[in-house]
Amino acid sequence: MQKLTGTTSRLSSLDAMRGFTIAAMIMVNFPGDEDHVFPTLSHSKWNGLTFTDLIAPVFLFIVGVSIALAYSKNQTGNGDNSALHRKILIRSVKIFAVGMFLNMLPHFNFSDLRYTGTLHRIAIVFLVCALLFLNTSWKQQAIVAAAILVGYWLAMTLIPTPTAGIVVLEPGLNLAAWVDQQYLPGKMWQGNWDPEGILSTFPAIATGITGMLAGRVLLLPATANEKSNYLVSGGFLAACAGYFWGLTFPVNENLWTSSFVLVTSGFASMLLGVLYFVIDIKNKKAAITPGVIFGANAIAAYVLADILSIPFYQWEISGRTLNEIGVSIFVSAGISMKLASMLYALFFVGINFIPVYLLFRRRIFIKL
Repeated sequence: MQKLTGTTSRLSSLDAMRGFTIAAMIMVNFPGDEDHVFPTLSHSKWNGLTFTDLIAPVFLFIVGVSIALAYSKNQTGNGDNSALHRKILIRSVKIFAVGMFLNMLPHFNFSDLRYTGTLHRIAIVFLVCALLFLNTSWKQQAIVAAAILVGYWLAMTLIPTPTAGIVVLEPGLNLAAWVDQQYLPGKMWQGNWDPEGILSTFPAIATGITGMLAGRVLLLPATANEKSNYLVSGGFLAACAGYFWGLTFPVNENLWTSSFVLVTSGFASMLLGVLYFVIDIKNKKAAITPGVIFGANAIAAYVLADILSIPFYQWEISGRTLNEIGVSIFVSAGISMKLASMLYALFFVGINFIPVYLLFRRRIFIKL
């Protein structure tokens, strides 16, 4: 058995997992036709779990794993980390700023600006989790995550929404929506509530912490096979716990419920364990090259997709956008609308792969 003792070397499995997650994010964000999408390639309307619902928490889990692997030598007791703290803060601000830039595309209408989004949440989770990792032990991190999940559950299920006078978990009427209505500036994604609002960011931080704990597993002085087993076994237990918690606090991405955190983090841990076994232990790397290429410039690929969506989804040729033309070509070949919509989304992923591949070939890695 291969033994990787306390290693911080770059893991191909983690790179591939990050890259394929970004590719999946682009695919579900940009279907060929938004009115014709396979159910699992769109978010759950409320309670429930689809493939699309898994993407954001898996990425935040990866953020947590990356923090553990990158900063394991800089924890409390290993010297002054003030310079590293500043770097973490600056990086978080830059990621948040890029998120704001994307929210303003293409019209830069400051009067209708949204202050939340995917990159905004990544920035906040990265900042809090990185500082937590550098200044606490893994046991303290686990306690913080547990406290957040239990506290959020109790708040959402015991505190009545002030405007309703009762506890309610329905869209726009729950406590998280009320907090956003009172304190979140700017536009909200769903009018009177936002899936990436204030309260739900706390359990999202817990998702990042679960990733850090998984990263700790990869740093254990154990054999690689044992680490893979720990990740899969721990992920299975977490997913089971989340399922049963979901019987009283439903699995819900929009609220980022505590049960949602455990189910999705459990899935992410199992996925990482399997990929770690197949790619890093068994050295089966042939099929992961596209994932590694996307993963090497993950944030750049995400930003690029938003920018390229303007010509590919908004510019018109003879009164039709490129995505409408592309879908119609597939449909004319006898393909159903939903499949045509998915195929165009995959085509768009391929378009984004080209510049990312060129960056990879030139060893250019854009780090915010």
